[in-house]
Amino acid sequence: MKNDEVDGLVPRWRDSGMPSGLIAGLELSKRASRLDMLFQEAIKAELAGLGLTYAEFDILAALARAEPPHAMKPSELSKSLFLTSGGTSNVLQRLTAAGYVERAADPGDARSRWVRLTPEGLKVANTALDLAGKANSEVMAGVPEETVRRAADALREILVAVGRRRIR
Repeated sequence: MKNDEVDGLVPRWRDSGMPSGLIAGLELSKRASRLDMLFQEAIKAELAGLGLTYAEFDILAALARAEPPHAMKPSELSKSLFLTSGGTSNVLQRLTAAGYVERAADPGDARSRWVRLTPEGLKVANTALDLAGKANSEVMAGVPEETVRRAADALREILVAVGRRRIR
């Protein structure tokens, strides 16, 4: 097995007396962060041509995946994307100003509103999804699909075990 950047940190952690379980957790955390950074950098580079931020892409993608008319409540978007309601609101304002989403009243609940993609928003969302898929494939180029599948399954197992903990 080849070494990566994180392997260079392990001897120092070991020498400082850290327990092996903590070291394993740090290795996982550092590698997950590094991989996330690589994905996000690649996707952001593709999105730049569309004038979208990563957060805007995330919301457009979630709405594009929703059943037609490609609408969700802001609270559903926040929950599904792990965003705060304030952060979601700010992004929705920018997407509304760009003409990619529109807000509509909920006929069944006067206190609630829907956010739905405009036809232009759906077009941009689909283009962004294609570009993100391309970026994802480029990051993972050369990694066997079986290795990716094992890693994804292992991360699922960890996430199920730790649950949806919120750390202050």
